[in-house]
Amino acid sequence: MQQKKIVIGIVAGEASGDLLGSHLIEALKDARPDIHFVGIGGPRMQSAGMNVLFPMEKLAVRGYVEVLRHYREIVGIRRKLRTYFLDNRPDLFIGVDAPDFNLDLELALKQRGIPTVHYVSPSIWAWRGERINKIKRAVTHMLALFPHEPKLYREAGVPVDYVGHPLADMLPDYPKRAEMRETMRIPLSAKVFAFLPGSRQSEVKQLAHTYIETAKLVLQQIPDARFLVPLVSRETRGIFEQALYDCDAEQLPITLLFGHAQDAMVAADGVLVASGTATLECALLKRPMVITYRMPALSWWLMKRKSYQPYYGLPNILCERFIVPELMQEDATPENLTQALLNLVNDKEAVAQLEETFHELHRTLRQNTAQKAAAAILPYLPA
Repeated sequence: MQQKKIVIGIVAGEASGDLLGSHLIEALKDARPDIHFVGIGGPRMQSAGMNVLFPMEKLAVRGYVEVLRHYREIVGIRRKLRTYFLDNRPDLFIGVDAPDFNLDLELALKQRGIPTVHYVSPSIWAWRGERINKIKRAVTHMLALFPHEPKLYREAGVPVDYVGHPLADMLPDYPKRAEMRETMRIPLSAKVFAFLPGSRQSEVKQLAHTYIETAKLVLQQIPDARFLVPLVSRETRGIFEQALYDCDAEQLPITLLFGHAQDAMVAADGVLVASGTATLECALLKRPMVITYRMPALSWWLMKRKSYQPYYGLPNILCERFIVPELMQEDATPENLTQALLNLVNDKEAVAQLEETFHELHRTLRQNTAQKAAAAILPYLPA
């Protein structure tokens, strides 16, 4: 008699989730080659062998206003997915981050007897802490990436495992900066800045002009400065190229890269980075950074009302203090960003202290994440 195949439903909503999901799929397949994965994921998860039902880009929107604009389409996808999983019941469902999308789906599936794992704790410690009640109803098991999170779930009675962050497993303790400069044909003596405006089109639209004007001001003080701008897609590259044209800045020493964000950070003396997972990458690559963000005013106002902490960037949140500058929303002016960047990169003692702090953070987060996550998931699967 042929053995029934094991099926896991899985949904990731953006590039960072695609990376997490792909490593998890590979770790689970190493342990159980008979597992099949189906749901929503990006190119990495697809390459790892999952069957993608809807393109991940449809879910990659951020902020209240942006979500409202795409609300009907997103809800329609979730409804179709719920119907699909109830008609073709998986043995387990894994929601990779994207809590606003995944928790409702997890709730519906768990109520029908399908175990649900949520991979990446929603930031209930930072804002919207009331979500713990919904999580308790929707999630069979939580996988937390950061060491301060499990206590919150244990207190609420939600099974949880701390699995560390996969970036800490992937990234080297000591990035090879000289080799990266050589590969990029950039002299070691050059002053290089990596400007990361985010992975979403909405983020690049909000920040592109500000980044370009900041580059102009940096050049006034460092005439031989160079700028590396990694962009994740043709769409985001097109948005940034249009902003260069609009700002009459096509002659600036800016090199647009297709991806290669980590390479740009390794090569850089200083990094200007949109708040998000890239700030953690930058910390694990031991580079000094200034964190910034802009979103529509209404989205910002609503988010601030529900926030519990004075910081937004992951390095500051994890260290529970301002170790790097944050300039958000109306404070994110070219003048302020330029001053913060130059203050940081010109202070060698501050940069050295920052590097040591980032090394400590790296050691804490390196936990062999994908294997730990897989080990927590396997007991929920049929033998």
